[in-house]
Amino acid sequence: MDRDELFARMQYPLPHHLISRGVGKLAESRTPWLKDWAIRRFIRTFDVDMSQALDSDPEAYACFNDFFTRALRADARPIGEGVVSPADGKLSQFGAIRQDTLVQAKGHTYSLNALLGGDAARAAPFREGSFATVYLSPRDYHRVHMPVTGTLREMVYVPGRLFSVNKATASHVPGLFARNERLVCLFDTEHGPLAMVLVGAMIVAAIETVWAGQVTPLSGRVQTTRFDEPIVIEKGQEMGRFKLGSTVVMCFGHDVAFRDVCTDGLVVSMGQSLASCAPRPG
Repeated sequence: MDRDELFARMQYPLPHHLISRGVGKLAESRTPWLKDWAIRRFIRTFDVDMSQALDSDPEAYACFNDFFTRALRADARPIGEGVVSPADGKLSQFGAIRQDTLVQAKGHTYSLNALLGGDAARAAPFREGSFATVYLSPRDYHRVHMPVTGTLREMVYVPGRLFSVNKATASHVPGLFARNERLVCLFDTEHGPLAMVLVGAMIVAAIETVWAGQVTPLSGRVQTTRFDEPIVIEKGQEMGRFKLGSTVVMCFGHDVAFRDVCTDGLVVSMGQSLASCAPRPG
């Protein structure tokens, strides 16, 4: 058993939610010496680039979570053409959805139906579409933006575990992204349906959206919210954020033509062009 597999196996018996909520409370602490120490230690440990932050002074943030979800300067992330990356991170996997199957890591797949909350009708529009997964490391900017302009149709909270979502865990925990707690946001776009799946992870204290505020943690059952009044979010605008963690899975209802520069593990920035919006010919 190698180190990565050992790391993954050690997570199974852990009280994921208890650990994550405990860390969440600490991250909300406004005790000056504690939050300043935590922020500065985090910056040193993960080599966080504060030069692009709207406020580059670590002590200006009221708590660790405010630092972690910090805004960037307006010119820090230009928005490219076509489908753009929703976040800073690594493009861990991308490609076609085959029937009910997405690629999690080399040699590992998982179910589209399970990812979207177990509703076959909800998953149906994406069965012959495309997907892209962006992993956000601790040092990254942790707000999530729209890859294309969309009108929010439905939001689905799906309870689950909170395994780490790093490469080691993704390579050894079956169905990881369909097993963890997550928020599924379904949009209508001029290019077809879009599902933005914000996946929770170990020590992810909460997920927020711009239209509903904090939406996790909730109860231990699937909860669906439908939106009759249109909520339109433009391409490049913020749609949500992670309070520590995590991963975003984008599912498109058509065959997306990813750019030649896209490779598994590619480091991407929010707003970076990943694909053309039009379906691939043929």
